[in-house]
Parts: sequence; structure tokens; C-alpha cells
Amino acid sequence: MDWGLSNRLNRIIRPDTGHVVMLAVDHGYFLGPVTKLEQPGETVDPLLPYADALMLARGVLRNCVPAETDTPMVLRVSGGRSILAGEDLSDEGLATSMDDAVRLNVSAVALSIFVGSRHERQTILNLAKLVDQGERMGIPVLAVTAVGKELEKRDARYLALACRMAAEFGAHFVKTYFCDDFHQVAESCPVPLVIAGGPSMDTELEVFKMARSAIDQGAVGVDMGRNIWQNENPVAMIRAIRGIVHDELSPEDAHELFTDLSA
Repeated sequence: MDWGLSNRLNRIIRPDTGHVVMLAVDHGYFLGPVTKLEQPGETVDPLLPYADALMLARGVLRNCVPAETDTPMVLRVSGGRSILAGEDLSDEGLATSMDDAVRLNVSAVALSIFVGSRHERQTILNLAKLVDQGERMGIPVLAVTAVGKELEKRDARYLALACRMAAEFGAHFVKTYFCDDFHQVAESCPVPLVIAGGPSMDTELEVFKMARSAIDQGAVGVDMGRNIWQNENPVAMIRAIRGIVHDELSPEDAHELFTDLSA
């Protein structure tokens, strides 16, 4: 791996622990002003000190994140459809250039692939093209195994296929969903995996159990959004997640930490 690319990836996945807590705030690129993300700058500001990396689109980066921050940025570069497109969200293209990623000094770029959709080939070729550009520029590529509204139908067999395809086409790390038998997904993917937080869960303990299970079964970290910033105590939430990912806290110990910090 080229030094520059390796250095950028090591800024995201901490070499001292081998793990990462990413904060996802890129939802607006197709969902618009999501609840508690109406003003991204206000949401992000108190969480930045506790995030190993921030995943977002270039408009939010330019307008809502202070340039003096030293938090690594993972830039969302794919898009093209809004939630109004219904089931056709998979029709994504490359919407941000690698030149702009370089100008923004990001540590990685991210795009979604839609394995099993009618736009599967298009999004896989987008990934291959982006990897070529990333290798030239020394910028890692994060492939996101998007599944839309059919998450409940996506099991370990499907996610293992999607993650392996992403790795085979050159992704340097992959974001996917947690599932039963997640170890099968991690064991068959030769690049680091981070898990998405997904929709908001009913209790904090559920989130902590998912994060702990994912790390125990081979994920290097999490890329959570709504389960952190839609929580009534988002700073306590991200600090508890950090305790699981970096300090090997149990779900119960993380919940105790969250409770103490929320008091």
C-alpha cells in the first residue's frame, strides 16, 4: 500500500487499538433535514472530540465543520437520488470528484454499492473507477453495502457476498450491517469492516450489545449516526460507544458509563 494511502487509513483506524469510531452525518444527501440533523454544525460540534472520523458530504464539510479541526474526514462522493425516488435509490452515480476530495484534504472517500439491485453493475463499476482514482491520489475508498428498506432480508450470506465483492473490486475498507452470524461476513472479507448503526434502536443497551457483538465477531469499528445524535444524550452515547470499541467495555459497563455521563 502506498505510504500516503496507508497514512490516511491509519488516521481513521487507530493503530494503537486497531479500531475506529466513525460518526455518520451524511444522511441529508438523500433524506434532507433528518430530525436532530437539521443544523449539522450544531449537532456535530460537541461530538467531534470523541469521533475518530466523520462521514459526511462536501457541502456540510465546507459549511458546517470548522477548518481547524484535526478529526479525519470521510467524504461521501456518491449520490443522485432522494428518498422521493422510492425503491429506485440504487441509481447512484459519482457526484463528487476526486480532485475536490484532495482540495478538501479528506482522509478517505465513500460510496454506496447496491448488490442485488437492478443498478448493481453501475454501482460496482463506480467503485472500481473510484478505487483507480484513489490509488492514484493516495486516498482510501470506503465501500458502503447499501440495502435500503429491505434490511431485514439481508442475512450473513448476502452481506458476505456484498462485502467480498467490495473487497475484490479494491475497496480499502467496507461499511456494512450487523447480522446474525456476523463472523461469517468478517471472516470472508479481506479488508477491515465497520458496521452501520442503522435506524434508531429502542434502548441504548441494544446499541451497546450490537457494537460489542460486532467487535467480538471481527469488525474493526462502527460508523453510527442516528443512534448517537438522535439520542437525548449524544455525547454520553458516543463516549460509551468509544468505551466498547477502544476500551473493551461490556454492554453493561458501557450502559453504566452512559448513565453516569447523562446524570
